[in-house]
Amino acid sequence: MRILVAEDDAALAEGVMTALRQAGYAVDGVRNGVEAESALAAEQFDLLILDLGLPRKSGLDVLRHLRAGDSRVPVLILTGLDAVSDRVRGLDAGADDYLAKPFDLTELVARVRALMRRGMAGSPALMRHGALTYDHVGRVASLNGEALELSAREVSVLEIFVQRAGRLVSKDQLVSHLCEWGEEVSPNAIEVYVHRLRKKLEPGGVRIVTVRGLGYSLEKPAA
Repeated sequence: MRILVAEDDAALAEGVMTALRQAGYAVDGVRNGVEAESALAAEQFDLLILDLGLPRKSGLDVLRHLRAGDSRVPVLILTGLDAVSDRVRGLDAGADDYLAKPFDLTELVARVRALMRRGMAGSPALMRHGALTYDHVGRVASLNGEALELSAREVSVLEIFVQRAGRLVSKDQLVSHLCEWGEEVSPNAIEVYVHRLRKKLEPGGVRIVTVRGLGYSLEKPAA
């Protein structure tokens, strides 16, 4: 899952982004409201962490613009403004949660997990595909009831395959899901991640098939 952090305090932004990466998320960062709007228009994110006091364009204006465009991306507000009226304005503008500075990074990561879970309302947290079970919130997988040992990258690849089970997934889609800005993943690297994942899934009869020249597909389980 991919997260955008819009925070102008460089030290705080780096701490937040590091904690989220350690939790297994792909994270990009911007330093002002104009950059935040440009990033949200150009890329697809699973969550926005938004400081209200951004320069050039306030976080509140970014949030209002986002919701005016019917975007449903979950938004967690980070701000030093701890007055009840500030919290109310943020929540009324469409924020999903609110965390006042200073805060504990472990609480931030827990809130992110909760927002991801809430964003999946109507969809089961546990996705089953034949012998494979994948927990979107905990980001863990098991095969025939046994936990799979997967690298962070393998988990991210599996995640998009499960979300698009039975449909074609191109290499470009995998790169977009895996990579942060400025990070390059070659087609060969994608092939390596898929190959490793395929070997771990095949003992349970779960197959990733290659559609030559187009991408991959997680094969539907036999009825």
